[in-house]
This record gives sequence, structure tokens and C-alpha cells, in this order.
Amino acid sequence: MIKYRENHLWMILAFALLLRLISLATYPLMDTTEARYGEMARLMVETGNWLTPQFDYGVPFWGKPPLFTWMSALGIKTFGLSEFAVRAPHWLAGVVTILLMAWMSKRLGFNPLVTALVLATCGIFSISAGAVMTDMALTLSLTMAMMGFYFAWLGGEKQRLWGYLGFLGLACGLLAKGPLVLVLMGLTVMPWLMLQHGFVGAFKVLWQRFPIVTGILLMLMVALPWYLMAERATPGFLDYFLVGEHFKRFVVSGWQGDLYGSAHDEPRGMIWWFWLQAAFPWSFVLPILLVLRRLKLTQWMKEENGLFSFLMLWLLSPMILFTMAGNILPAYVLPGIPALGLLLAMLFEKRDVNWFSGISMVLPLLLMIMMLVLNLGKADTRSDRIIFSKVKDGAPTFYLNERPFSGQFYSHGQAKLINDASAIEGLNHFHLIGKEQALHDFVSQNQLTCSDDFSSPSGRQLYDCQQRLPKNISDLALIFP
Repeated sequence: MIKYRENHLWMILAFALLLRLISLATYPLMDTTEARYGEMARLMVETGNWLTPQFDYGVPFWGKPPLFTWMSALGIKTFGLSEFAVRAPHWLAGVVTILLMAWMSKRLGFNPLVTALVLATCGIFSISAGAVMTDMALTLSLTMAMMGFYFAWLGGEKQRLWGYLGFLGLACGLLAKGPLVLVLMGLTVMPWLMLQHGFVGAFKVLWQRFPIVTGILLMLMVALPWYLMAERATPGFLDYFLVGEHFKRFVVSGWQGDLYGSAHDEPRGMIWWFWLQAAFPWSFVLPILLVLRRLKLTQWMKEENGLFSFLMLWLLSPMILFTMAGNILPAYVLPGIPALGLLLAMLFEKRDVNWFSGISMVLPLLLMIMMLVLNLGKADTRSDRIIFSKVKDGAPTFYLNERPFSGQFYSHGQAKLINDASAIEGLNHFHLIGKEQALHDFVSQNQLTCSDDFSSPSGRQLYDCQQRLPKNISDLALIFP
């Protein structure tokens, strides 16, 4: 009976991963995050500039390092330009993270299936595993770093190799999201070492059990060259990225220095509420099991391997870091989520299989509902893919006043932004996209002959303009057949 129930868990795991993989191609890139990062990957492939991600042609993007853009760009090179191509590498990064945590769980004597299933059916993990975002690359990097650190601390004949894996993970994290990975690692490692060995002992053990000097050299050899080349290619990058993105963004609410959008302004402590939502449904299961298995917890706390406290600090490190930050997003809790999978595997008992499998089905069912809602039109309210499906004649296309990133991506960078009529001088046939009133005023002021071809759920209109009329022909100013 137990074997049958475990087979049921394997089926749920396979279903959750496959469903997320299939979903990657079923809805458009939506503004702003996915469409922006997808367009940056498209630009990287088109221009051949793999050094500096670009916000637009010739406009460098200083907000993040390039690892996540490289991933999506490689997807485009492998599969061609599509939603699946830019998302698939992030899904693969999620799968690798699951495999690493499952292997860690098995090596430490816990059920790897439980660890894998928790991660695959955790809300923020499932969403991010397949979204064009920076967060899954960072999470995989931090997972490598944490795993390498813990096994190096345990010792053994491969101790130094584990230490090097930890530093390699940190190097990848520096290329994924920057020095944030060092902070998250430090918030876990240093308090934990002090719990295990005392204040002075923590530094002694750090020096004795880890290849500090050669490990740091390895980390710098992997990550530092890109930082130096990026600053040389676009001077000003290091100041904006290191000071702006890693200090002002988190301590200055509504930070006005953001070059790439508007800063978020959340109440202090909101990150904890974000975690409760983002880690659903397991964010509700964990505290219940901690109470029910408190006797087991007491025994673990006495053991020398310190695994439980290590995982708890790992899980909580993003919330500790961002508690006093106002400029935050729910995805900021993701780097600690892998620890949640192993924590629940520690608390899991064989008699839990029935309710555990039931909870595991919650997210796949919600994902199917979400896919249905998105494909019934909800996605089109935040993407202009549907507009470009109507443009089939190859005529130039222009956005009036504002151009979303989805418009850049789905026009392959050909849709241009205009604010006046100079860009359409001499054109006999072109398309205009924008808000209805703004288009109406523009067409009227410039005496254009246009037809309203399509009204998008995004609130933008598609006009087909046949020609620009001479300014003295006022009686033919506007035609709406």
C-alpha cells in the first residue's frame, strides 16, 4: 500500500513538471517583466552583443547582470524566437534546483520525493520556473552555494570539492543578480556557524573547513571579468548597479533613480506576507507540522549536524534581509524556498502520504485554471501579441506616445515609437497603435486617412493608415469606414 501511494506522489510530480513545461507556450509574454526581459534576450541574439544586455537598441540595461538574459538568448538560439524558447531555460533551471535538493535530501537520509514534490508544487517556485525573470537563476546559484557550504562543513574526503562548489554557486549568483547572493549566503552561514561553534569558533571553522583563499579566487575568476568588461563597455554601470540597485532600491521607498520603471513602495515587513502567499500551499503546512512534530524537533536541535537550524536560516534569510525594505516584490522570497522542500521532507512521516498528496494537487489544479483564464483573454489585456497577429502586410508600424515591451518583442523590434508626424513623412501605408483618444487626435491633427482595424483588450487600438494627405486637404482629414 505504501509503495502504491508513493507511486501516486511520483505521478503528481511528473504531472506538475510536465504541466508547467507545456504551459510555457500557451500564453504570450506579458508586460512588463516578462516582455521586457524577453525583448532583451531577443535583442542580444539579433545584435550579437552578449556582453551588455540592452533595454532598447543601443541603450544598455544596467539593472541586472546578464545570466538570465544569456539563458533566454540561448533558448532563442536553440528553439527559435517564441515564448517557449525564452522561458524553457528558466524551467530547466528550476528542474536542476529540484534535482539538487532531492539529492541533498537523499544523502542526508530523508525522502527525496517529498522534497521534489514540495518545490514543484510551491506557488512562487512553479511560477518562476518558466518565467522570464532573474529569480530562478539566482535561486539555483544560491542552492549550489548552500549545498556546497553545508557538505564542506560536514567534512569528508571531498570536503574541498564541496567548498569549491559553494564558491562556484556564489560566482553564478554574482552573474545572476549581483552581490545580493553574498548577503543572502552570509545571513545564513555566519549566524549558523556562531550557533554551532560560538563567535570566535565560527571564524576558525570557516578558515579550517573551507578553501577561503582559493575559493574566492575561483569566484572572482568566474564573475569579475564580466563586471570589468561591462563597466568598460558602458561607463557608469558599476555605480548605478552597486549603489543604486543594491542600496537605494531597498532603503529608499519609491526610489526615483530607477532608470527602467517605477520603484515599488510597500509597507515595512510586507515581505513576510508575501512569503505566506508566494509559498502557498506549503507556507501553511510548515507551521502546522512544526507544532505537531515538536518532539522530533527537540531531538534534532540536540544533534551535531545542525541541519534544521541551517535550513530555517536559509528559508528566512530573504525575509530577514527585506523586512525593512519598501521596494520589494513577492519573488524576492524565492531564494529561500529550496530549504522549504527539505524542511518538509524532515518533518514528513509515512502516514502523511494521503493528505500530502491531496495538498500537492492544489497548485497543478490552480495552474490549469490560470492557463484557462489566460487563454480566454486575460493575457491579452497585458500583451500586444494579439495586435501583431492582425498585422500581416509588412507595413511599418508605429506606437503613439508609449510602446510596451510586448510590442517590441512581437514586432521583432520593428514597431517604432513616435510623438509627432515627422516619422511618417512620405509613407503611403503604415499602422498606428495607441490609446483611442490619442490616436483620434493625432489622425485629425495630421489629416491622415485611417481605418480602425482592431481594438485590443489591452486598451490600445490598431489603425491602418493608407496615406498621409497634404495639409491643405482639410475635407478629407479623417475617414472611419
